[in-house]
Amino acid sequence: MTEPTDQTGPAPAHPTPADPREALAAVRGEVAKAVVGQDAAVTGLLIGLLVGGHVLLEGVPGVAKTLLVRSLAAALDLEAKRVQFTPDLMPGDVTGSLIYDSRTARFEFRPGPVFTNLLLADEINRTPPKTQASLLEAMEERQVSVEGQPRALPRPFMVIATQNPVEYEGTYPLPEAQLDRFLFKISIGYPSSQEEMEIVRRHGGARGMPNLDAFGLKAVASKEDIALARAAVAEIMLTDPICAYIVGIMRATRGHPSIETGGSPRAGSMLATAARARAAVKGRSFVIPDDIKYLCVPLLRHRLVMTPAAEIEGTSPDQAVHEILAQVPAPR
Repeated sequence: MTEPTDQTGPAPAHPTPADPREALAAVRGEVAKAVVGQDAAVTGLLIGLLVGGHVLLEGVPGVAKTLLVRSLAAALDLEAKRVQFTPDLMPGDVTGSLIYDSRTARFEFRPGPVFTNLLLADEINRTPPKTQASLLEAMEERQVSVEGQPRALPRPFMVIATQNPVEYEGTYPLPEAQLDRFLFKISIGYPSSQEEMEIVRRHGGARGMPNLDAFGLKAVASKEDIALARAAVAEIMLTDPICAYIVGIMRATRGHPSIETGGSPRAGSMLATAARARAAVKGRSFVIPDDIKYLCVPLLRHRLVMTPAAEIEGTSPDQAVHEILAQVPAPR
């Protein structure tokens, strides 16, 4: 399907805060100074930011998951913090805790790294479920409760988590309740041969994690820009045929022979919201079926529970989603 072209006239010479398409291009340009390729991942992260969703990045070590998130944080004028998840990390190390102050003879709250705009939860599946669960309330309600006292998080707030494939030794699979709080699960694969050549040229002399200052990254979007872009996304038109298409896909996941638990109504609502954001960054005022098709796999792959027979046969959630997209007729 060919997407409609923008008929509103030439783009402005400089990025305009209320135009998600221009903001995406500006941020993408900054990230590309340090990260080679990964266009789909950058787009997914920007869509997550525009709709207030969280993103899970999965890939083997060494494919630039952490570098990608650090570069994105540098391109945004937002406070960003990083937590390295380890087997001995405690919930209070993430959310914060009460510390006794001997000078005042009182317990004072010391905020944890979750009190930020952009939280990088690095290798989140290397910590036990108890600590993983410390992010549940923060991701869903944008607050944390310590000793029964709720404390609001800064706005905007977004979790970008990285994880190694669950087959790796020393990893703990994320519980379904936490997986459902991620808007997307984006798989970071190996680069192409040409991209890998560029990676070696660009980073071949670095020791350890590259220094972003050496690449000249600068912030190109602020909190105000993000708020205006989110308002623009909310104005994107979602027609009844597109809504019916989304519902048809969700219901098909519940009847697919390889899927034990399909997509929920909440998953359908999140797909519609994300599709609006993709339409906005593409310069359209309405959602088309291609937006839905593009987003279905990253939005559903971590929400679907496959049957034991499908797992034995090696059928993946991605394969099941592609089969459903081929079966459910798209509106014209």
